[in-house]
Amino acid sequence: MSSSDIFIGETIGTAVLILLGGGVCAAVTLKRSKAKDAGWLAITFGWGFAVLTAAYLAGGVSNAHLNPAVTLGLAIEGGTKWNDVPLYLASQLLGAMIGAVLVWVTYMGQFKAHLTDPEVLAAQPAEEGMVDQKAAPAAGPVLGIFSTGPEIRNYVQNVVTEIIATVVLVLAILTQGLNDGGNGLGVLGALITALVVVGIGLSLGGPTGYAINPVRDLGPRIVHAVLPLPNKGSSDWSYAWVPIVGPLIGGAIAGGLYNVAFK
Repeated sequence: MSSSDIFIGETIGTAVLILLGGGVCAAVTLKRSKAKDAGWLAITFGWGFAVLTAAYLAGGVSNAHLNPAVTLGLAIEGGTKWNDVPLYLASQLLGAMIGAVLVWVTYMGQFKAHLTDPEVLAAQPAEEGMVDQKAAPAAGPVLGIFSTGPEIRNYVQNVVTEIIATVVLVLAILTQGLNDGGNGLGVLGALITALVVVGIGLSLGGPTGYAINPVRDLGPRIVHAVLPLPNKGSSDWSYAWVPIVGPLIGGAIAGGLYNVAFK
């Protein structure tokens, strides 16, 4: 696999992942969207279909990691060269940012209508910068389209939740290699992975919104910070480390656990 294969596959694949995943969040969140208030099931299945589409698209080019936690787990397991890891991660971050911009372009009119709506603005915290009784930035009214946030802000719990969910994801991906005499699941693997993501969202996504992918959160959060969105509020950078550190630890644990228990 050449460097250009990794760059093209991971950039385009991750862009599609975030376009469709962030797109379902926008569809459910924004006023004047036909899917407004469709709910958690729509979001979890939307993200699952996003993974399915992106994995099929990039699988034959770059093996469709689409996630630094997956790349790290595969490097520890031995299926990915450590020299390729920086290129994978950089391509994934770039793709995530491109996907987030495309979500904004697709829903540009809805973003404007939502962020200038008096009801939406009135619902924002009276003192921006405070959540509950803790000195934590209040998430802007559309930040949830771009990135994740906890229902209860407890950094230890939030990190542990992301670790657990990511271990499930990465271990499910790694153990596909045990099927069919070590040949894996082929194209069926993308479907299995997508269903695992849906399962994680339904079962483990409630506390933090299940980032389980550092660039899925970081790339769009950067885009949220720089886009010219009126009344967009804070990008909540004080929380941004959680969906980076948690999934990376989870990916590393999954890679090590695979080597100990399955090899």
